[in-house]
Amino acid sequence: MFRVARAALLAVLPAELLLVVLTAAGVRPPGPVLVVVEVAVVAVLLLEAVTLLRLFRAARRGGAGRRAALGTAVRELVPVPVRRLIGFEARNVAALLLWVTRRRHGVPPGATAVPYVREQSSMLLVLLFAAVVETVAVELLLGALGVPSGVRTVVLVLDAYAVVLVLALWAACATRPHVVTEGELRVRYGVHFDLRVPRELISSVRLARAYDERGTVTVADGRLGVAVSSQTNVVVELSEPVTVVRPLGRRERARVIRLFADSPALVLDALRTPVP
Repeated sequence: MFRVARAALLAVLPAELLLVVLTAAGVRPPGPVLVVVEVAVVAVLLLEAVTLLRLFRAARRGGAGRRAALGTAVRELVPVPVRRLIGFEARNVAALLLWVTRRRHGVPPGATAVPYVREQSSMLLVLLFAAVVETVAVELLLGALGVPSGVRTVVLVLDAYAVVLVLALWAACATRPHVVTEGELRVRYGVHFDLRVPRELISSVRLARAYDERGTVTVADGRLGVAVSSQTNVVVELSEPVTVVRPLGRRERARVIRLFADSPALVLDALRTPVP
């Protein structure tokens, strides 16, 4: 039942979303199609509820409290990538609030914050401008073509959401810098990546510029890369590998960390300073 519940949820929800879009556009699907889809959605929701209840009861029988049992049931039913993507959205909204209030996340008193957003600000500004222009242009075009208001509303919401996504990425990178404390090096990229490395595992740190990184967060041959605009400029070597959790939950092991900092000297100085 557990596997069936997951598969049914992924199969039916897109169909329901399509019906919502068609209805908003003023297109009414044939009665039999509407009935079949709605019955399928109700059946899937009931299946999800039954499966969640069974998982909850199993956790309770194992001695977990109500809250812990509910959390366990949700974690087992909802795939890890889906949970992480939902979490990213929530933290992105929080990042926007932090940005507006000029605060930062996870930078305790006495810690060294190492920004990395400056190098990609021009790119993000271009993306933001393009998203805004596209939103306005598409709305004007659809209006001139006489497209129904329902379709225009859906497209406008999607375009506006794209603008919010760019702002959220910018805000997340600005409010979540790398952090060096007495006990650890914290390597981050917005809300999508967060790695804590104990300082006692750091054997060396050096300046080394690379301009050909293949992705934002990559792991290959025991080397972790956290790049900005395909660039890294600091290499941290460890005495033993650490576990790296990639954005969608996949776990890797890495002994070398390549990262980008707007001012790499901040990282070098902070990590080379003896810990009291």
